[in-house]
Amino acid sequence: MKKVLSIAGSDSSGGAGIQADIKTITAHKMYAMSVITALTAQNTNGVFGVLDVGGEFITAQIDACFSDIFPDALKIGMVSNEEIIRSISAGLKKWNTKNIVLDPVMVATSGGVLMKDSAINVLIDELFSIANIITPNIPEAEILSNMVIKTTEDMQKSAKKISKFTNAAVLVKGGHLEGSAIDVLYSGGEFSFFNSDKIKTKNTHGTGCTLSSAIACGLAANLDIKTSVLKAKDFITKALANDIKIGQGNGAIDHYFRIPEIF
Repeated sequence: MKKVLSIAGSDSSGGAGIQADIKTITAHKMYAMSVITALTAQNTNGVFGVLDVGGEFITAQIDACFSDIFPDALKIGMVSNEEIIRSISAGLKKWNTKNIVLDPVMVATSGGVLMKDSAINVLIDELFSIANIITPNIPEAEILSNMVIKTTEDMQKSAKKISKFTNAAVLVKGGHLEGSAIDVLYSGGEFSFFNSDKIKTKNTHGTGCTLSSAIACGLAANLDIKTSVLKAKDFITKALANDIKIGQGNGAIDHYFRIPEIF
């Protein structure tokens, strides 16, 4: 069985973060592990509190996982401060980790801020250099590329700008654009476009977490980056289309659409 590690924050409502990642990895019939970077008090309406995990304990979690169950791929999600970022970077370099998906989580779907401004440059310096693919949404890509994104052409320009910080592929997710849901991948000097109909739903909590962990599952299965993105895009579209209604705000998506009902 392939093993996939999620390094991310815990979402107490279960729709995003570590919980969404474990559900996604399980839905791909892979073994899920976790390194928790923060505890959040949140639900579909907002984020009401964040308790960061100390760097030493993050290091201990990484060493415990890698020394016993070495992952075939991993995703990095919520990393809220500099100490957390540096601990993750040092730990992954120590274990010579491959197949890293970096989702630069800065703001929750509900609008809650999940990363301090002072941590952004450290994120670029420490983690962009070891990632295989980086998956910002449009608001995150605007911060990273210091530009406004309104069109697909803007997404391409932004991806190129972000690529200057890293050797990794850059996937700018277009869910915030009007019209179709198009994602732009810049990899190896070439653009690829992943287009799908936009699902009309407010229940989008955890979509970014789910997509990045689904990409990690593809890499764990020895698929190339483009194919991994294509299959992850298909997974997220179907999970959104089921439009389950959990919570009173931006509800969770259906990670279990592939799993038959038992009861």
